[in-house]
Amino acid sequence: MPAGSDTDTPALSVSARPAGGLTRLGGWCARHPVLVMAAWLLALTAALAGRHAVAPAFSDQVSLSGTQSSTGADLLAAHSRTAGGSSGHVVFHGPSGAVTSSPSVSSSLSGLAHLPHVTSVSAPVVSDDGHTAYTTVRFDVEAKALGHDYTRQLDRATQPARDSRLKVAYGGDLDQVTRQPADDRASELVGIVAALLVLLLAFGSVLAALLPLVSALIAVGTGFGVVGVVAGTVSFATSAPTLATMIGLGVGIDYGLFLTTRFRQDLMDGHDPVSAATRTTASSGRAVLVAGVTVIVAMLGLCACGLGFIGKLGFAASLAVAITATAAVTLVPAALSLTGRHIDRIALRRPIAETSGDRDGWHRYAARIARHPWRCLAAGTAALALLSVPALSMRLGHVDASADRAGTTSRTAYDLIAQATGPGFGPGANGPLTVVIDLGTHRSGTSDLATTLQQALRSAPDVAQVTTPTSTPDGRLLTTTVTPVHGPQDASTTALVTTLVDDTLPSALHGTTAHGYVTGTTAAQIDFRDTVRQRLPVIIATVLAAAFLLLMTVFRSLVIPLKAVLLNLATTTASYGVLTAVFQWGWGSSLLGLHEPVPIESYVPMMMFAIVFGLSMDYEIFLLSRIADLWHTSADNTRSVGAGLAATGRVISSAALIMTAVFLSFTSSPTVVVKMLALGLAVSVVLDATLVRLVLVPSSMFLLGRANWWLPDRLERRLPHLHA
Repeated sequence: MPAGSDTDTPALSVSARPAGGLTRLGGWCARHPVLVMAAWLLALTAALAGRHAVAPAFSDQVSLSGTQSSTGADLLAAHSRTAGGSSGHVVFHGPSGAVTSSPSVSSSLSGLAHLPHVTSVSAPVVSDDGHTAYTTVRFDVEAKALGHDYTRQLDRATQPARDSRLKVAYGGDLDQVTRQPADDRASELVGIVAALLVLLLAFGSVLAALLPLVSALIAVGTGFGVVGVVAGTVSFATSAPTLATMIGLGVGIDYGLFLTTRFRQDLMDGHDPVSAATRTTASSGRAVLVAGVTVIVAMLGLCACGLGFIGKLGFAASLAVAITATAAVTLVPAALSLTGRHIDRIALRRPIAETSGDRDGWHRYAARIARHPWRCLAAGTAALALLSVPALSMRLGHVDASADRAGTTSRTAYDLIAQATGPGFGPGANGPLTVVIDLGTHRSGTSDLATTLQQALRSAPDVAQVTTPTSTPDGRLLTTTVTPVHGPQDASTTALVTTLVDDTLPSALHGTTAHGYVTGTTAAQIDFRDTVRQRLPVIIATVLAAAFLLLMTVFRSLVIPLKAVLLNLATTTASYGVLTAVFQWGWGSSLLGLHEPVPIESYVPMMMFAIVFGLSMDYEIFLLSRIADLWHTSADNTRSVGAGLAATGRVISSAALIMTAVFLSFTSSPTVVVKMLALGLAVSVVLDATLVRLVLVPSSMFLLGRANWWLPDRLERRLPHLHA
C-alpha cells in the first residue's frame, strides 16, 4: 500500500535554502542583460577565431603500450628499416586481360614510389584471373598524418592506370587518408529544426521557443571553438567535435527549456521579470548545475580507464557540457530578463507553463500510479529487462571498410580484394596478421624453427595463407604474414588471433628462448577491444560512486541516489540491448545506411555508459528536485511525488523529445561510430523519459514513502551543504 502523509521532516536540503551564490549570480545577470549577452558573443567570436588560428588536427591513433601487438610492432620498428610507419593498398582492376601487363600499371607504381613519405612499393599481388592486382605502399609516418590532401597526390601517381580505363582504389590504412572528413552540418541542421518545432509546440510562443535554442547555439558554438583550441595541444579523436556538438546541443536546449518554463511560471504567479529571472536561476539553475556536474563527472570518469583515446573524448564532451551549463545560468537569465513579459507576445496558442491545475492529466496519471505502485513497478522492470536481453550477446569489435558506403574508394578496394581469388586475396587479405618472433639467444637452427613455425601457423583454424618466415637484416627476428579466411571484423578472425597468441605460438616455440607476437592493424584492434572490456568495470564503478556521492549530498538521502544509480544502470543496459539488436543483429540497420550487421565498436559501450548515465540523471534530477522542494514544504510523500511529477511532466517530456530528435538527426552521419552513439543515446533518452521517469521512479517513491528521505544523522552532519 503506498505511503501517505509523513510527519517527520528531515533536515533541509539545498532546495530549501534559496539564498546563495546562484541567487546573486542570477540577480546580477538579470539586472545587466546587455552586458552579459555581449560578453557571450565576444566569447563565441574569440573561441571560433582561436580555433581557426590553431588549425587543430585530430587523430584516431591509439597507444596500447604493453600489449602483445604493441610489443611486436615495436620490435619490428627497431629491427627492420621498412617496418615503421604505416601501409596501404593500391588496387588495380580491369574487366579483362592481365592487369599487370598494362604499361600504365608500371607507370603508376613508379609514380607511387616517388611520392613523399613512401619508403617502399611492393611487387603487385595478382589474382588467379589476372583481373585484379594490388601493391602494398609503406610510409615513414602514420597514414593519418599524411592528411586528406594527400589523396590528390595518390590520384596523380595512378592517373596512367585510369587513363587506360583501369579501376583504381585505395585500401588498408589509406582509408584514413582518402575518407572525407566527417561533415555533420546537415545532421546538426536537422536537429536544430526538429528542436525548434518541439519548442514551438511546447511553449506556443515564438520568443519562448527561440530563446533556449539561440542560447544553446551560442554555447555550443563557443564549446566547439574551445574544443578546437584545446586540440592544438591535446590530441583528440576525429569524432570529438561531433560528440561535443551533439551532447552540447542536446543538453543546452534542454537546460534553456527548463529555465524558461520556470521563468514563465513565475511571471504568471505575479513576479516582475528581474525577480522571476533571479528566482529561476536560484531554483531551476541549481538543478541545471547539478545535472551538468553529473554529466561532467560521468564524462571525466572515462579517464579512469587509462586509455588516453577514450579519456580525451570524455574530456572534449565535458568541455561542451561545462560551457552550456554556464550559459544556462548566466546567458539564459539575462535573455529572460531582457525579454520580460514580451516572451509570449508572438503566441501561436495560449501560453502554458509548468502545470494547468491540480486536476490536469499529469495529476490524474500520478494518482493512477499511486493506486497501483507494485503493478507499475513490476511492469516497468520487466520491460527494461526484456530490452536488455540482446546485450547478453553483444560482440565488441572494429567496424572495417566493408561497412563504408558503396562507391567510396575504401569500400571498393575492400570488395575487389575480398571477391578475387588466389594467394593474397579473399576477405582475410583486408586484415592480414603479422607474426613476429623475437629469437632472443636462439640464433642457431633458425631455418628449422621457421619450418616448424610455418607448419604450426598453417594448421591453425581459419588460416587461408602463411608466407615463408624471413629474418630481419640483423637476424634478431623472424617475420611472416598470416592471412585469415574471413574479414577483419568477423568473429572467427578474433578467435584466430587469440588461438595464435595463446596456443599456436607458445607450442611452436616451446623449448626455445624465442617469443612470438601477433601484430598489425587487426591484432591491435583486438587488443584494444580486450583492454576496453577489462577496464569497463572500472569506469562503471567510478561513475556510479561519484554520482552516488553527488546525489546523496544534494538530496540528503541514501535511498534516492541508490535508486537513481540502479535505474540508470538498467537504462544503459537496455540501451545496449537495442544497440546490439540494430547493429549486430541487423534489425533495421539498413535504415542507417548499413548493408550488413556489424559488431559494436569496441569503445562505444564505455562511451555510452558515461554519456547515457550522465544524461539520464538530468531528468531524474529535475524531477527529484521538484519532489524534494514539495517534500520539505509539506512532509507529505504521496502529495510531493504526485505534484512533482505533474509539475515537471510537460517540460521534461518536451526536453526528452528535443534531445531524442537531436540525437536521431546524427544517425545520418557518415561515421558508423557516431551512428551507434547517436542511436544509443536517443534510445536511452526515450527509456529514461518514459519507463524510468513516468513509471519506475514514482512507483518506487510511492512504495517507500518517508524512507525515500532516510539519511543517518551522523552522515547528515558530515556532508557539506550546497547553497543555491
